[in-house]
Amino acid sequence: MSQPAPARKIDFFFFDAGGGHRSAANALREVIARQDRPWEIRLVNLQEMLDQLDVFRKITGLRLEDVYNQMLKKGWTLGSPQLTRGMHLVIRLYHSKQVRLIEEHWKRSRPDLVVSLIPNFNRAIFESLRNVMPGTPMVTVLTDLADYPPHFWLEPQDQYVVCGTEKAVEQAHSMGIRPEKIFRASGMILNPHFYEPAALDRAAERVRLGLDPCRTTAIVLFGGQGSGVIEKIARKLDSSGLNLQLILICGRNARLTERLRTARWRIPVHIEGFTKEVPRFMQLADFLIGKPGPGSVSEALAMKLPVIVESNAWTLPQERYNAVWIRETGVGEVVRNFKRIDVVVREFLEPERFERHRAHAAHIENRAVFEIPEFLARAMGDPPAPDQAAGNDISST
Repeated sequence: MSQPAPARKIDFFFFDAGGGHRSAANALREVIARQDRPWEIRLVNLQEMLDQLDVFRKITGLRLEDVYNQMLKKGWTLGSPQLTRGMHLVIRLYHSKQVRLIEEHWKRSRPDLVVSLIPNFNRAIFESLRNVMPGTPMVTVLTDLADYPPHFWLEPQDQYVVCGTEKAVEQAHSMGIRPEKIFRASGMILNPHFYEPAALDRAAERVRLGLDPCRTTAIVLFGGQGSGVIEKIARKLDSSGLNLQLILICGRNARLTERLRTARWRIPVHIEGFTKEVPRFMQLADFLIGKPGPGSVSEALAMKLPVIVESNAWTLPQERYNAVWIRETGVGEVVRNFKRIDVVVREFLEPERFERHRAHAAHIENRAVFEIPEFLARAMGDPPAPDQAAGNDISST
């Protein structure tokens, strides 16, 4: 009797800058397990591997990813394009040392496939892999709707990429990546719980949270780190006179959570800190107000919620295309800032306008987290699984 083939070993590279990269890695690993694929998924935190080279930590005592997360929480993102260019300069200066450190990992790990779910370091990951294991394929999965060139997600190297929009596909083509190595997913990676059928009584659950079962409900969400902007939005809408209620998700911003919970409100408001139950809260809402992050926008659209986001000089450069995409697809409104959010929401909720946005949001079908495992199998040269739809890579379109 023949022995079963050993499990494929796959390294998923992530870090905790913003939280979305770890979330994407975990979501993809969960779906791979559900699909019962014979793979051993190993999560690799690149920040920990490169800690000794973290210049920011040497100067401030904080990891680069911690500095980034503090920027998000405090809203200190003005000038982020210049900061990104400065960061890329530091990465280039330490490139050879990064390559050597990652090479040591390959000597121990010996993966069959490498999957990067992070930007900025894909050149170092690729070069180190070619130096130690030249036949091992590498896949970069963009967790943004598009690249922010140069040297952000895409590099001119012979590897696979997974793109969630046509814009990203065009960028990969222009980078010189071969068409057969460009996989077109239907969107961003989401936690599979966003696809589970609703099993709650919406009206009863609203009442349980202290909300009105019948009022139009906005969920206000600014990523896992939260933001003080949430309070400004809530105050403005609280005094607007609109027949509205709010679910405020404050993330890891404990001070903001406590401040909002002790405040007095004219309208029904539910305040939540960091939670893994975002799908449940979105089921209770009618639309989202937030930043144009690829995660929160994609989560809202998976729940068929139209969105209101801002885009201005404070918006992270890699998220600015998201605002363009929102306008092009008609799934919501983009404003320069939230200073007049009461007026914006009043106009947004005009019946004809709101129904148009809801219809566009309902039209979005994103199954990326279920598609990508098949892309990874193809990158390793495995035959297509019989229950997987063909034709998802750009070379077949």
